[in-house]
Amino acid sequence: MKTKDFYFELPKDQIAQHPAEKRDHSKLLRLDRATGKISHLKFYDLCDILEEGDCLILNDSRVLPARLYGKRDKTGGAIEYLLLNQRQKDIWEIICKPARKAKVGTVFNFSDKLKSEILEELGDGKKLVKFYYDGNFYSILDEIGSMPLPPYIVEKLDDNERYQTIYSREVGSAAAPTAGLHFTQDMLEKLKNKGINIGYVTLHVGLGTFRPVKVDEITEHKMHSENYYVPKETADLINATKKNGKRVFCVGTTSCRTLESVYVKNKCVCEDSGSTDIFIYPGFKFNVVDCLVTNFHLPESTLIMLVSAFAGYENTMRAYEVAVNQKYRFFSFGDAMVIV
Repeated sequence: MKTKDFYFELPKDQIAQHPAEKRDHSKLLRLDRATGKISHLKFYDLCDILEEGDCLILNDSRVLPARLYGKRDKTGGAIEYLLLNQRQKDIWEIICKPARKAKVGTVFNFSDKLKSEILEELGDGKKLVKFYYDGNFYSILDEIGSMPLPPYIVEKLDDNERYQTIYSREVGSAAAPTAGLHFTQDMLEKLKNKGINIGYVTLHVGLGTFRPVKVDEITEHKMHSENYYVPKETADLINATKKNGKRVFCVGTTSCRTLESVYVKNKCVCEDSGSTDIFIYPGFKFNVVDCLVTNFHLPESTLIMLVSAFAGYENTMRAYEVAVNQKYRFFSFGDAMVIV
């Protein structure tokens, strides 16, 4: 298939610039992948779609406040860091602006507790840096760091926790697993009381999730790699759910990619960790996921390709057309869909 096959027109005013006032009051488009039938709900109606014995798989990765603003040690020139990947304890791979000012050996100060030195040029605008700090590195980031919001969100976020899921705990993502942003504690309690089992996986979302597909043929696209972990209790829960003839609901493309990666690697669902660059597009055979909760994604992105693989290409593109016409809000802070 061609990348252009996944293009759709989206008015700019439907790109959500801020989260819904109440997390679970976002719109929810329900798509039946067998019939193509579409219905319009609220996110809290998801509790009525799941049945006793089903399981809900959530990605518990927490977003690092990875954007730092500082000044050059001697000249005071401004610098912006975006933390990408922790190589060693205090050594990180970053992107910085302006990159030409960040030569090897240059020291930048971010606060009286945090400074860094450029160690190496990595190419593609990336640098290797070492941080020096007084206290706990992650506590300092919480104090002075900003959320690495996607480039299509231009409004300031007043509360950093609105770009975190309520169940986030494993720090390491450069972007939020956004399908999970709609859940509230009340919803999770309601689901548990109904007999829905909840399991967690961890996949640390990289900035590559926003990288556009630039090749004509989708099969020529090279996926970015992301680190994951599936605990034994989650694997056992999924296997028991399947054995009992119930459904596995994955929240987000990240949870979906994690579980399908583990199956491809091990030919079963089991405790596992590693990195995955799995690229799911139409023609992929799903072995774990029965239903998918996801937001509305960028045109020509790997994410809409994954959704098309799961729901069917025609169903997906029609659902997106309906969502545009019905004024759904799109992307990270936007509305959601559930594919059953």
